[in-house]
Amino acid sequence: MRIIIYLLFSLASVSVHAETIAPFTTDGCSVFPDGTFEQKELWLSCCTAHDYAYWQGGTYEGRLIADEQLQQCVAKVGEPQIAKLMLMGVRAGGSPYFPTSFRWGYGWSYPRFYQALTIEEKRQISTLATSPVERNQ
Repeated sequence: MRIIIYLLFSLASVSVHAETIAPFTTDGCSVFPDGTFEQKELWLSCCTAHDYAYWQGGTYEGRLIADEQLQQCVAKVGEPQIAKLMLMGVRAGGSPYFPTSFRWGYGWSYPRFYQALTIEEKRQISTLATSPVERNQ
């Protein structure tokens, strides 16, 4: 009986303590150029905003939205073909199942996978960083 009570308290204490997210970092467009030869940082701001979404992580649907926003942003700077190529790249390489520094949810320890952010996790995010888009306005 003591073992059962101990296990229940252990499980309860694990669920009460939220994981801590690391401070926001960005590597620009990861393994992709940040722009063209003429305009070296043409779509860098698109990648930084995308990194902010990937740093936070969340649901599969959230990742789809972040990836589509990256594609739209790069297309808006005049590079629709590059935007399609980047979308294919992030869809293939940004999975939370890969232990990379640019995976979905990279601000959390690995493995995080897909999961909705809790209220506590959202609070941590808002305390640690503002969106790169908000900083530029």
